[in-house]
Amino acid sequence: MARGSSPSSRFDEYVQRLGAVLGHADRQEPLRAYLTGLLLPGDRKSVEPMAAKVDPRRVRGRHQSMHHFVASAPWDERRSLAVARDYALTQLERHGPVMAWVVDDTGMPKKGTRSVGVARQYCAPLGKEENCQVAVTLSLASNVMSVPAGYRLYLPASWTKDSDRRSDAGVPIDVRFQTKWEIAHAELDHMLADDLPRAPVVADAGYGVVTAFRDGITSRGLTYAVGVTKETTVWPPGMQPLPPKPYSGHGRRPTLLRRTTKHQPLSIEALARTLSKRAWTSIRWREGTRGGMQSRFALVRVRAAHRDRELTEARPIESLLIEWPSAEPAPTKYWLSSVPESASIDDLVRLVKIRWRIERDFQELKGELGLDHYEGRGWRGFHHHGVLCIAAYAFLAAERARLSPPEPLAFIPAPPRPRGFKPRNSSASS
Repeated sequence: MARGSSPSSRFDEYVQRLGAVLGHADRQEPLRAYLTGLLLPGDRKSVEPMAAKVDPRRVRGRHQSMHHFVASAPWDERRSLAVARDYALTQLERHGPVMAWVVDDTGMPKKGTRSVGVARQYCAPLGKEENCQVAVTLSLASNVMSVPAGYRLYLPASWTKDSDRRSDAGVPIDVRFQTKWEIAHAELDHMLADDLPRAPVVADAGYGVVTAFRDGITSRGLTYAVGVTKETTVWPPGMQPLPPKPYSGHGRRPTLLRRTTKHQPLSIEALARTLSKRAWTSIRWREGTRGGMQSRFALVRVRAAHRDRELTEARPIESLLIEWPSAEPAPTKYWLSSVPESASIDDLVRLVKIRWRIERDFQELKGELGLDHYEGRGWRGFHHHGVLCIAAYAFLAAERARLSPPEPLAFIPAPPRPRGFKPRNSSASS
């Protein structure tokens, strides 16, 4: 059978590609074992139960090998993630271009205080503040599928200042405190350095409300379509801050923009309520499990007003997209977008709603591949396990994309053969 002509042979080739960047030939076998354990059925994807499934006759030895590989071996998870990302991207682009770079984060509930990065913070899966770890993610998304391309732990300030916990968890000495949006900027820089297909950056309001986050996207030559909150202030169409005061001839010439008591920006919720009925249009953006996903939207050209009294020039005009379902008493969601004005409202709605794919990705990564099952406490193990889960998912995504149209595909790899294994009938198998 030709190489790459079956899922099993493609998996073998994929493992070899990943193994080529691990830095040591002896890591190829535990790599295959770990990926196999993640892909095999099972309720728990921590190292010991995976070892029992992968190699039931040598559980102890296999467990030690896999544990060392994920928790201690000094291989570069970024290089491995790049291989997995590019492997899936080749198949993803068969169905259309990358439509968005999606910034998000995912929480993993944890007990205790010693697991790296664990703190009481907002945990999205639980919908409340709880003891958890949070990873900032960056994904590539098309109209039909998506694949994670960046994965980095958010280390709370309480951790960066605690030298004992840092040392116990093996946090690299150069890791300093960064907000989630600063981590996202760093992930964008990695994508740009790798010269990946550019697309608008999409994020929820947790990121979009940060003016510095949006400005950082623009300074990188990218556009965005990001969520904001109802309190965000903007200048309505045709309005902007007043120019600097006229020069009096004394002292420094005024350079900063102004407001007056009668010349003020509006919150976007207040602006939404001023719009006429004709400004709203009903748009269906995709088919869901219960039928078409549809709501009512309006699109307005505005200028963001955040702290513009400290600026010498008004912020650029951009698009404000508002969602106000007809059955709701108030608008429910808002987005600011710097994509070209030529983009239609239908295009913008589909762009901002693409985030559901990433939410589904991480549901599957946790539910099927055990992203949140890792029981180690260290920085290296956390990132190694996460990237290996993403690598397993990237292989499944690529297999799914080989179908037209793409659809879920179950793949169960054969367990790795023990070192020195020989088939009973070697002549028949050669």
